Amino acid sequence: MSIPAQWLRPEGLPLGVHAVFTTREGGVSAAPWQSLNLGDHVGDDPQAVARNRSRVAQAVGVPLGFANQVHGVALAPCPRPGEPAPEADALWTDQPGLACVMMVADCLPVLWSDDRGEVVAASHAGWRGLLGQGGAGILETTLAGLRALRPQAQWHAWLGPCIGPRAFEVGVEVRDAFVADASSAAPHFRPSPWHVHRFVADLPGMARDRLARLGVHQVWGNDGSDDWCTVTQSQRFFSHRREGQTPGQPTGTGRMAAIIWR
Repeated sequence: MSIPAQWLRPEGLPLGVHAVFTTREGGVSAAPWQSLNLGDHVGDDPQAVARNRSRVAQAVGVPLGFANQVHGVALAPCPRPGEPAPEADALWTDQPGLACVMMVADCLPVLWSDDRGEVVAASHAGWRGLLGQGGAGILETTLAGLRALRPQAQWHAWLGPCIGPRAFEVGVEVRDAFVADASSAAPHFRPSPWHVHRFVADLPGMARDRLARLGVHQVWGNDGSDDWCTVTQSQRFFSHRREGQTPGQPTGTGRMAAIIWR
């Protein structure tokens, strides 16, 4: 492996488990996707995206398994090379040499491993996926699937960069939905400094709260500080919220990837 120095290297993973989080640097895409855009659905030149994905695969040294992410709660096996991408927001594998990939540009990526490093997974947690329905969001469904594979295992989780708690403005309906689901979510919402009847939300804080309630106490990574914020760190991270979207036009921002493999 030859991992670029600007990529993040997640800590706290068991021996034999590898993971990276790509940044926006080191690719071939032109503005406004410059430069290491890995999203093939954002209006970028498909050849540039293919070259960027090839660079990432070469850097990690294993094939990349992608999903068709839909802001849902489905967990699927990581596809092998040549297999179609499943419609899912979490992928798992127990096969060595196959990488689970989740792409983000403000949503929270979560990388998982059991304590023996025998099973790994990656989840994509925007607020919709994190909330889910009836208390079952993407973290709950991912962990339920993993526990079915290894019932006696302890699980590790790493939270990657996402929109930070000083930048993530949401409506009162989002706050009310989370608080109705779990009262412990209330402290993770503060009144917006910009608009009345709106709030700023702490996405990684809510994820940590849910993981604690699920019994996952080995959690590393995003602590909600500005260093992890995709909106404020414009030179390092893509951000859909920061760079916006014009109706009928390309999204104007690329996608980064959280990647984990055995």
